[in-house]
Amino acid sequence: MAMKIRLARGGSKKRPHYSIVATDSRMPRDGRFLEKLGTYNPLLAKDDENRVKMDVERIQYWLSQGAQPTDRISRFLEAAGLRDKKVRNNAKKGTPGKAAVARAEEKAAKAAAPAEE
Repeated sequence: MAMKIRLARGGSKKRPHYSIVATDSRMPRDGRFLEKLGTYNPLLAKDDENRVKMDVERIQYWLSQGAQPTDRISRFLEAAGLRDKKVRNNAKKGTPGKAAVARAEEKAAKAAAPAEE
């Protein structure tokens, strides 16, 4: 059975509240799960200790059983000091797209034209 540690959404519209759960990866996001391991409330301030609550011992148990955490859960575990930090580098994110490059070239050409006259 492929196990995952992931978020299950709760709460009403525009008021999300998530449970951290251990589940079979084939189950739906908000469907059946084996164990609730904690909560995550994204509406709270980032420095609030109640934003992420985890049962660390149970999470370590599920990880030892082969459960794979999702990306968001991995970040929570890294912040708690349970996992080593991954190096994340998205070099293309900061580069402008084709349209922005074309606009910049057009603007530079317009700025250079009056200077020549």
